[in-house]
Amino acid sequence: MFDAALTPRRRTVLLGLAGVPVLLTACAQTSDDGGDGGGGDSSGSLTVGTTDKVTALDPAAAYDNGSSTVWTQVYGYLLNTKIGSKDGKPEPDLAESAEFTSDTVFTVKLQEGLTFANGNELTSEDVKHTFDRQLAIADPNGPSSLLANLESVEAKDDLTVEFHLKEPNDQTFPYVLTSPAGPIVDKDVFPADKVLADDEIVKGKAFSGAYQIASWKLNELVAFQAFDDYKGIYGKPKTSDVSLKYYADQNNMKLDIQQGNVDCVFRSLSATDIEDLKKDSKVAVHDGPGGEIRYIVFNFDTMPYGAKTKDADEKKAQAVRQAAADLIDRQAIATSVYKDTYTPLYSYIPEGLPGAGDQFKTMYGDGSGKPDAAKAKKRLSDAGVETPVKLSLQYNPDHYGSSSGDEYAAVKSQLEADGLFAVDLQSTEWVQYSKDRTADVYPAYQLGWFPDYSDADNYLSPFFIKDNFLANHYDNAEVQKLIEQQRGTQDAAEREKLFVEIQDKVATDVSTLPLLQGAQIAVSTKDLQGVTLDSSFKLRLAPLAP
Repeated sequence: MFDAALTPRRRTVLLGLAGVPVLLTACAQTSDDGGDGGGGDSSGSLTVGTTDKVTALDPAAAYDNGSSTVWTQVYGYLLNTKIGSKDGKPEPDLAESAEFTSDTVFTVKLQEGLTFANGNELTSEDVKHTFDRQLAIADPNGPSSLLANLESVEAKDDLTVEFHLKEPNDQTFPYVLTSPAGPIVDKDVFPADKVLADDEIVKGKAFSGAYQIASWKLNELVAFQAFDDYKGIYGKPKTSDVSLKYYADQNNMKLDIQQGNVDCVFRSLSATDIEDLKKDSKVAVHDGPGGEIRYIVFNFDTMPYGAKTKDADEKKAQAVRQAAADLIDRQAIATSVYKDTYTPLYSYIPEGLPGAGDQFKTMYGDGSGKPDAAKAKKRLSDAGVETPVKLSLQYNPDHYGSSSGDEYAAVKSQLEADGLFAVDLQSTEWVQYSKDRTADVYPAYQLGWFPDYSDADNYLSPFFIKDNFLANHYDNAEVQKLIEQQRGTQDAAEREKLFVEIQDKVATDVSTLPLLQGAQIAVSTKDLQGVTLDSSFKLRLAPLAP
């Protein structure tokens, strides 16, 4: 499912070698070939469709693919990835240059003459404000966990910013600047200590990306208009006006792309729809490296025998999680629900990245990927767990596609097949779901992950450091120490060994239960140019042209 060019060697980009400052320097955006999204006149209009939902326009208040898709178009980043990038290497966006000036200081020089769409200058003070507020707000649904290694930000002059890091030689920090924690916001519009409402952001025109938002109706329609003073890596948009249309029903979205009512759709069509559309001569199906994973999260406080339940017992709770791992048949779900457009995921780091493993194949079930009820029964019995274990399991029907219902019906059936579990399966719409999951409402629940950047750490740090974005109360000091160690390890082979060691330990704890991994898919009209699904894991609108 992964692009053959994305080999482990090419996917591992180590930027911060001790004693060897790495300098990233901006290139002029003058190409007319569309390779970097630049060149040509902005004209015309397009409509793109999605079933994804936006949680918030404020980058401090959300950490989901739907929100990030909008941010990618309208906010500038210090560093970003070129359109069509095969290795996901960070390059200057709003920055003129970026480099490690010591083992704990990453220095960024901004381009001169940067502005927001409202006319305000964009300076180092806006950069400092952006990252300071991420850490100050620390919204439970936000991406501030990605900044765990950031000690402080210092504006040296109008164009120079220093990021002071807690741990030296952080191999991931340049990638973090390209992530959902990285959109630069206007200090004169966004408050320092609270989230700003969507309508206020649109009203404030605090945009510095390739597009600004001309009109906004939450999860119905966003009208983007090219921002003429954008100086970033995408270059001048090929199309001046692009509308993003939100669908409640993927069947209607499929029908609209077939009838030419929209120019492109992505996120999410069912496996059956994709299979059908590949046979339709009027459309083009595009795929690319995905890195997407689907998994179950266990809340260590509220799951059966969790720390805050009346019969709390750490050993019993672990046995429950491990027994669930023994009973899951990933291949059956991939084939029956997704027609093998997803593949089984047996480790926390997916196939195609350094450190990808098979812990959940060898440690659980029959040792070859199939379930083993006898093994699960023995685990539970040895821990003194009474069966059937009553487990409340929540899933979301709109954010991860309508097939989620079939996926979690299959999970429920597999867990209950031998009488070891009694699963109470419930669903909640995404806007409420994203709030409930961080408020200890769900003992076990569905999540999916779309990587922030092309580095294996992005499948570890956000999940398994203390106070991670899952907010599932997992806290293993040894794992956290190893995660810190790998971030500062410059040798690729040694770093990969640490990736494996971390996964071995977390797989024993079963903080989350990996299920499936998949690719990016978009469908467009035959004539649409510029659809690029690359190692940024984002759909960028700037290169799209009718």
